[in-house]
Amino acid sequence: MLNFLKPAPHIARLPEEKIDSTYKKYRLQVFLSIYIGYLTYYFVRSNFAMGKVYLIQEGFTKTQLGIVASALGLAYGISKFVMGNVSDRSNPRYFLGIGLILSGIVNFLFPITTSVTMMFIIMLLNGWFQGMGWPPCGRTMTHWFSDKERGVKMSIWNTAHNVGGGTISFIVLFGVAIFGSWKGVFYFPGMIAIVVGILYMVFAKDTPQSVGLPPIEEYKNDYPKVDVDNREREMTGKEILFKHVLNNKYLWYIAIANIFVYVVRYGVLNWSPIYLKEVAHLGNSGAALGFSIYEYAAIPGTILVGWLSDKVFHGRRAPMGIICMVGDILAILVYAHTTNVTLLFISLAVMGALIYGPVMLIGVSALDLVPKKASGTAAGFTGLFGYLGGEVCAEAVMGVVVDKFNWSGGFNMLIICSILAIVFLSFTWNVHDRSKDSAAA
Repeated sequence: MLNFLKPAPHIARLPEEKIDSTYKKYRLQVFLSIYIGYLTYYFVRSNFAMGKVYLIQEGFTKTQLGIVASALGLAYGISKFVMGNVSDRSNPRYFLGIGLILSGIVNFLFPITTSVTMMFIIMLLNGWFQGMGWPPCGRTMTHWFSDKERGVKMSIWNTAHNVGGGTISFIVLFGVAIFGSWKGVFYFPGMIAIVVGILYMVFAKDTPQSVGLPPIEEYKNDYPKVDVDNREREMTGKEILFKHVLNNKYLWYIAIANIFVYVVRYGVLNWSPIYLKEVAHLGNSGAALGFSIYEYAAIPGTILVGWLSDKVFHGRRAPMGIICMVGDILAILVYAHTTNVTLLFISLAVMGALIYGPVMLIGVSALDLVPKKASGTAAGFTGLFGYLGGEVCAEAVMGVVVDKFNWSGGFNMLIICSILAIVFLSFTWNVHDRSKDSAAA
C-alpha cells in the first residue's frame, strides 16, 4: 500500500489541559470534512438520475437508462465491500479524497458517447470509485464519536446523503444552463467533485491519536461491549472478515434487509423525475423540485429517527426502522393513486422523511456490531447487499417492470420489498439494547 494511504502514526499526547479544547475543535473539523466530502459524492452519483429526463429526449428508453444506471449499484456494491476492507487499514483523509476526485474525472467521460454499452462501462467505473466514500466516513465516525452518541451523530451526518442528493437537481439545471446542453449534467458536478476532493485532503484527519489526543472511548468514558482484545490494534483483512463480519448473523439479517430498503429508496427517488413528468405533466424544473423534496424531507426525519433510536429505544435500531417502513408503505399507496401535484409532493416528502431512517439505522447497526477497526468492512458488507441487490433491482428491474406493467406494477414491487425489509429487521429487534446496561449500572 502507498505510504500516504496507510493509517497515520500516533504522535505524543498533548498536555492534559489542551485535550478538551483540541478534541472539540477537531471533532467539528472532522465532522464537517466527512459531511461535505460525502455530500459531494452525490453530485457525481445522483446526477444521472436527473439526467434521465434529458437522455430520454435524446432517444434513450427507460429500459436502456435503467440498465446503465444499474451499473452504478453493481460496481458500488462490490466496491463498498472491497474498499471498506481496504479503508479499515487506510488513512481516510486520503482514501475518501482520491475516490471523489476519480469519480469527478469519470463524469467527464459520459458526454463523449451515446453508446449504451460504453455508458454502462463508464458507470461501472464511477460506481467503483463511489465505493471509496462511505467506508472511510464510517471509520472516522467510530474513531471520533463514542458508542452512546453515535445514533444521533450518525443521523446528523447521514443527512449529507440528502443535502447532496437534493442539491444536485439545482446543480444539474445550472450546469445545463452554463454549458448550453445536457452535457452540463456531468461536466459541472464533475468539476465540483475534483475541487472538493482536494480540499478534503487538506482539512480531514485520521484518528484522534494521530493529532495527539486519547482514544474516543477514554475521552468520553464510553467503552462498548465488543469482543476484541485491543480496541486500538489495527487488524488484518482476514481477521476483520472472518472473525468479526462474516460470522455475525445479525450483520447478515440487516444486510438482507438492506436489499429491500434500497429497492424502495431508489425505486422512488431515481424514477421520480420521469414519473412526475408522465403522471403530473411537470416540466424539467417541476420534476427537479420533486426530486429535491424527497431528499430534503429526509433531513429532519433522519435526525429524529436517530435520536429516538438512542434515547427512546436505548440503542435498538430495528424498532424505529420497522416503524419507518410501515409509514413508507402508506405513503407509496398515496403516491401511486393520485395525480394531484400537491399530494404527489406531500407523499414524496413523507417517503423521503421515512426511508432514510432505515438506511441510516442499518449503517449505524453495522458499526454497533463490530470493533471500530472493522467498521468500514461491516458497513461495506451491508452496502454490498444494498447496492448490488437493492439499487440494481431498483434501476434495471424497475425500468423493465414499468415498461411492461406500467407504474402500478413498479409500485406493487416496492410495497412487497417494504414488507420483506420489515421481516428481516424484526430478526434484530432487541440487538444492541443499552437499557440493560443502564439497569445493571
